[in-house]
Amino acid sequence: MIIWSAIILLFHVMGVISAIVAIMTARTSQGSIAWAISLVMCPYVAVPAYWILGRSRFAGYVNLRTTTEDTVHEKLDELVASLEAYRLPISDLSHAAMAAEHLADLPITSGNDVKLLIDGDATFDDIVRGIDAAKDYILFQFFIVKDDGLGRRVKTHLLKKCAEGVRVYFLYDEVGSNKLPKSYVQELQAAGCEIHPFNTRKGRGNRFQLNFRNHRKIVVVDGQVSWIGGHNVGDEYLGLDPKFGHWRDTHTRITGPAALAAQLSFSEDWYWATDQRLSPLNWAPVAAASGNRQVLVVPSGPADELETASLMFLHAINFAKKRIWISSPYFVPDDAIISALQLAGLRGVDVRILIPDMPDHLAVYLAAYSYFDDAGKTGVRFYRYSDGFLHEKSMLIDDHLATVGTANFDNRSFRLNFEITGVVLDEDFAKEIEQMFLADFEKAREMEVGEYGRKSFWFRLAVRFARLTSPIQ
Repeated sequence: MIIWSAIILLFHVMGVISAIVAIMTARTSQGSIAWAISLVMCPYVAVPAYWILGRSRFAGYVNLRTTTEDTVHEKLDELVASLEAYRLPISDLSHAAMAAEHLADLPITSGNDVKLLIDGDATFDDIVRGIDAAKDYILFQFFIVKDDGLGRRVKTHLLKKCAEGVRVYFLYDEVGSNKLPKSYVQELQAAGCEIHPFNTRKGRGNRFQLNFRNHRKIVVVDGQVSWIGGHNVGDEYLGLDPKFGHWRDTHTRITGPAALAAQLSFSEDWYWATDQRLSPLNWAPVAAASGNRQVLVVPSGPADELETASLMFLHAINFAKKRIWISSPYFVPDDAIISALQLAGLRGVDVRILIPDMPDHLAVYLAAYSYFDDAGKTGVRFYRYSDGFLHEKSMLIDDHLATVGTANFDNRSFRLNFEITGVVLDEDFAKEIEQMFLADFEKAREMEVGEYGRKSFWFRLAVRFARLTSPIQ
C-alpha cells in the first residue's frame, strides 16, 4: 500500500513539474494550456505521453547547427556566395521578398526551370528518368518508403545506378517507414548504396522522443536538378490502394541554382543521421537550359530559431491582395493563421481552402469543421475534394506566387516536422497552378453556410474536442 501511495504521489509531482516545463518551453499558448491541464489532471497518462511526445524543439539538431567545426552548416555561407550571380538585385526585391529571404536564410534565385508534376504517375516517371540520367550522385529522401510495386521499381533503378558507379545516398524516416523490411535496406547496402534512417532518437536525450518526424521528400541529381512535393514512395501514391482510390498529389521538378538549396537541406539531415559529411558534392550553380523562373526553396523544422513554416505561410497570406488558394490534407492551423485568413476575407481577398472529403486521420478531419465555422463567417470558402484522397500541399497567392512542398497547414508541419517548400515567383507557373486548382475545385463540393450547425450534437462535441487537442495532434 505504501509503495502504491508513493507511485501515485510521484506521478502527481512529475505532473506538476512537467506542466511547468510545458508552460516554459511550449511554442504556443494553446500547446502550453493543453499539456499543463492534462499533466495536472491526469498525470498517469499525460506524464509519459509528454516526455515521449511533448517536446517542440529538437535540441540535438540545434546543437549540430551551433557546432563551429567540421559541420555541413559551414556550407551555407559558401552556397550563398556561389549563388550571388543568380541572386536578384536588392533594388528588385519587395519588402515581402526580403523578409522571405531572411526567413529562409537563402536567396531567391533566377535561372531556374520548374516543372509541375500532377499525381503519382507523372511524378515518379519523371523522378525515375532523373535517376537514370544521373552521372555522379543521387540524393534520395522520403518520409515513407514501402517495399511494394513502386518501392521495388525505385530500388531497381537505384541499384542499376550503383552498379554504374553513381553514388547513392538514401534517407528515410524510421517512424514513417516503420514497415520497411531490413531486406530492402540490406539489398541496397550490398550494392554499395548508402542508406540510413534519419535517426530522430539519436542521442541519450532523444532516446524516447517520438514527436519529431522528417517529413521531407527530396531527390537531387548531380546538384543540378531536384524534386520536391507531397508524394511518398508507395503504391497508394499511384492511386492503387482500393481504400483511397485516386490519390491526388502534386510534386515539382526544379532545375537550376535553387536545386542547391534542396541539396543543402539533405546534406544537413545526412550529417545528423550519420555523423558524416557528404563529400564531394557539386556546389557550383548552373542555370537551367530553358526557363528563367525565380525560386526560393525553404527548409523548415523544429531546430529552427524561428517558426519558419508558419511564418512563411502567414507572411504570404498577409501580403495577398487578390486571392489565397490553399490545398492541404490536414488543415488544423493555429489562431494566427486563422486570424490572417479571416482578415484576408474581410478585405475582399478570394480565400479558398481545399481539403479532403475522405477522412485519413479522424481527429484532424473533425477539427477542420471548427475552422470552417470560424473562418466561413468572413467570406473564406471551404471545398471538400471528393475524387479520391487529396494529399497535395500547394498554395497560390494572387497571380504571381505559388508554393508546392511537404508542409501541411497544421501544428505538426509548422512546429514538429522537418519540411521543405518550393516557392515560385512566376506568372506563367502561377497560371499552371491556377488551372490545377480549378480542375480540383470541379471535383470538390463547397461547404455551405450553416452546414456545421446542422450536424448532430455529438458530432459537434467531437469537433470541439478535436479542436482542443489540435496543438498536440
